Amino acid sequence: MFKEILGLIAVAMTFIAFYPYIRSILRGKTKPHVFSWVIWGLTTFVVFLGQLADGGGAGAWSIGVSGVITMFVAFLAYRNKADTHITKTDWLFFLSALASMPLWLLTSDPMLTVVLLTVIDSFGFAPTFRKSYHHPYDEPVDFYVWMTVRNIVAIAALLSYSVTTVIFPAVTGILGLLYVLMVVVRRKQVGHG
Repeated sequence: MFKEILGLIAVAMTFIAFYPYIRSILRGKTKPHVFSWVIWGLTTFVVFLGQLADGGGAGAWSIGVSGVITMFVAFLAYRNKADTHITKTDWLFFLSALASMPLWLLTSDPMLTVVLLTVIDSFGFAPTFRKSYHHPYDEPVDFYVWMTVRNIVAIAALLSYSVTTVIFPAVTGILGLLYVLMVVVRRKQVGHG
């Protein structure tokens, strides 16, 4: 019962994190990078399926919810043309991630699939890191703080601890923390936005 409660808390934290983020997109204040969000949406939902297959239980719930909401954010980013500056490096990461997606179909091992998708998802962060380095006020850091804390709660809610169930929320949580630190430093360097 305790793990289920933690799982529900992680799901609630997902909604708490995404609600102001989506509102900010709709108001034109937040400009997400469409390539990052498409990659994250695809990988997150498939990781959720892998976590379920390996007995992740309640700890996987928030990952599944994130996958669905993340695809909605990708749609909003595309519809609003939030970040229309796409570099060759962005295309490289995007196409590499998409080309790697079919590889998970070739494996029947959830661990290999989740590890591969975690790597792909990490590459998906590159366009957002690049964009935010140059425009540190285009993304609200509180969203990434919420998601990092949510990942800690999701890990605590897991029914089964294995590479398959832990690696994705751990790595994405660490990347979120690194992202927040980079944005905070860049905001201090460039001044008030």
